[in-house]
Amino acid sequence: MRPEGGLGSDADLAAAYAWSGPGLRANFVCSTDGGASLDGRSGGLGSAADKRLFAVLRTLCDVVLVGAGTARVERYRPAAVPIAVVSRSLDLDPGSRLFDGSGARPILLTVEGADPGPLADVADVVVAGTERVEPALALAALGDRGLDRVLCEGGPSLFADLVAADAVDELCLTLAPVLTGGGPPRMAMGAVADQPRRLSLLHVLHEDGALFLRYGRGG
Repeated sequence: MRPEGGLGSDADLAAAYAWSGPGLRANFVCSTDGGASLDGRSGGLGSAADKRLFAVLRTLCDVVLVGAGTARVERYRPAAVPIAVVSRSLDLDPGSRLFDGSGARPILLTVEGADPGPLADVADVVVAGTERVEPALALAALGDRGLDRVLCEGGPSLFADLVAADAVDELCLTLAPVLTGGGPPRMAMGAVADQPRRLSLLHVLHEDGALFLRYGRGG
């Protein structure tokens, strides 16, 4: 923990969260009682410091991985790196701002038989499974494009699939100083891992009552 408190400069954050090599890093925010959203959006839990870390982590990755539901609810837009959206149904609006062409071309990770329709004109469509998007196939497809440092930003179903597939190398977790009660979902909901995935605490930072925890593989 930084003795003086605070996250420091963006350069400090970039150094603190530097990648040690290719892999998948997940970034989440949750309340102190485990809620993963506030008023239906995870962004409702984020402070100014959390949003700054969110932005810095994006500068360190090759690609952002996100579930279609999260991309819709959080109103994703293009970024400097590709946004890879996991969607079995491809129920996405090609006219939404995610596909406005203002950043890197999005990638849609989907299944065999899914009809991209007009989405093929605004995104790269990649098949990564037959009936469901398989994490191993999705990550391999991204790796084939040279996108080896993957930043997963949710949502709960996608994160559960990644945990069950033992694909998560690192978790960056912001613990927001708020209680949300029993309504909001957890960070991971859906697939169940065959055994717990042990993590090692790499560092703890804090600012304005929020804790910024970084975990890596191990135990």
